[in-house]
Amino acid sequence: MPVLSALHTSRRPVLGFVAMGLVFGSFAAFLPVLKARIGADDALFGLLLLGSPIGLALTLWLAPAFDRRLAAFSMPAAAIATALSMVATGFAVTPAAFFAAMVLVGVCAGTLDIVSNARVSELEAHHRAPLMNANHAMFSVAYAASAVATGAAREAGMSPAAVFTAIALLILAATLRMRMAPAATSEAGPRPVGLPGGAVALCGGIVLVAFFVEAVVESWSALHVERTLQGGAAEGAFGPAILGLTMAAGRFAGQVAAGRLSDLSIISGGSVMACVGAMLAAVAPAPWVAYLGFGLMGLGMSVVGPMALALVGRIVPPSRRTAAVARVNVIGFGAFLLAPVLMGQLSDAYGLRVAFAVVGGTALVAPLLAFLLRSRWAPGPA
Repeated sequence: MPVLSALHTSRRPVLGFVAMGLVFGSFAAFLPVLKARIGADDALFGLLLLGSPIGLALTLWLAPAFDRRLAAFSMPAAAIATALSMVATGFAVTPAAFFAAMVLVGVCAGTLDIVSNARVSELEAHHRAPLMNANHAMFSVAYAASAVATGAAREAGMSPAAVFTAIALLILAATLRMRMAPAATSEAGPRPVGLPGGAVALCGGIVLVAFFVEAVVESWSALHVERTLQGGAAEGAFGPAILGLTMAAGRFAGQVAAGRLSDLSIISGGSVMACVGAMLAAVAPAPWVAYLGFGLMGLGMSVVGPMALALVGRIVPPSRRTAAVARVNVIGFGAFLLAPVLMGQLSDAYGLRVAFAVVGGTALVAPLLAFLLRSRWAPGPA
């Protein structure tokens, strides 16, 4: 399906992805400020960022029940909660307060992510067409725009609380168009006996790798540019902005390629590209080389996560689709647990250059998992 048609078909859940992009793009660009304000070193800051994945893990149980209870209002409610939780991080001035705010962000954003992905998966099944890459591309567009705008706001001296509040107001306006009821069969009927748990685990592993690479660039690219390469605030913010722009481009391209190339080919090619990008970022002598590396990481990994989410939506029975998407997402959310710990410890011990090199090697795990998935399960086209 062409990109514009895909966006029109999924015009309601796409707003959920836009909301998440606005929140996390601004947050990534403000990370150096937030880190300095609470007085944390790399190792402690990495541990504090674990608050988000702790909250995300809770959504495995919370999101399906939340979706059932609120039905058509679940997306707008989750978007409002996500916006308000991010505002809370803008007022945190101690490590404990920042950690608590990150747990809240994880619960709210994780719920919005699961509900939005479930709605797109339902639309894919109904229209028998790929839609996931186009929706995730809009997350990346919003992420990049938010990161660039936040970089300008930082240069102008605006505080995190002020910027996060402005973004929250934009999201509140968008929720007026987010209302969408779940498909009638999303959770109906008894649990099927043959739910392919192995396929769910492998799809989750692929998403884990993709989210891990993405989380590293989101949380550490600005620090790498500003500290390792001596860049300014706007130059640092351009790191996550590059990620958003290239991930948007990759996902729009993936929307077209999804009907022409095999899932394994797309996942493998993207993973190799991300590996090369991480190595470039590791050896970069100047910010522009690091930007090229971040761009390749974003372009390569952009399609890997959406492809795995689309795959699990086609493999599992329709009545278990929301629950399966929740499980795959929660496995993927483990990346936000691993990334802060691994990057924080590697950075403290060896520096960010070595840390980015390790990330490059990790990207190559995704094609191996995709090969195992294809060898045992052969999902049909969307």
